[in-house]
Amino acid sequence: MRRVSVRGVRVHVPDGEVVLLLEEEEGHRMLAIMIGPREGAAIATAQAGVRPPRPQTHDLALAMLAATGTTLTQVEMVAVRDGIYFAEIVFGDGTRVDARTSDAVALALRAQVPILCAEEILASESVIVTGDAPGPLEDGAGEDELARFRRFLDGVEADDFDERDS
Repeated sequence: MRRVSVRGVRVHVPDGEVVLLLEEEEGHRMLAIMIGPREGAAIATAQAGVRPPRPQTHDLALAMLAATGTTLTQVEMVAVRDGIYFAEIVFGDGTRVDARTSDAVALALRAQVPILCAEEILASESVIVTGDAPGPLEDGAGEDELARFRRFLDGVEADDFDERDS
């Protein structure tokens, strides 16, 4: 497992799909995952440190865990099948719960716990980036990966994803 962090949530123009960008912390790979707009808002809100006046769904889940003395230790992205990413929430006692990646990331940001990604996912689904922002790579390195990533984003349709599985 490799640790990743949230690079941001973006709206892919012109179709308006919401994309979660996860960046490898000790490396140069980035994942783009299509998520639902509500999940994107939950992640962006947590990333910005905004506290809503009343608990949102992910805040409520963490409050319930705290009330029962259960700790969230990390979330893990464990598989990708047919374009759908699968995650697990890992608790202090070792219990694992299946989760949508978007929900797992939203919880991890709020609980300030690590987000881990299976090497197999990074190897097959990520693109290589360098510098402070995605863009042209030095000396043409990784151009194939970048082109593949851009083709993916250009060819994605909202109907390709079932929000319940993101």
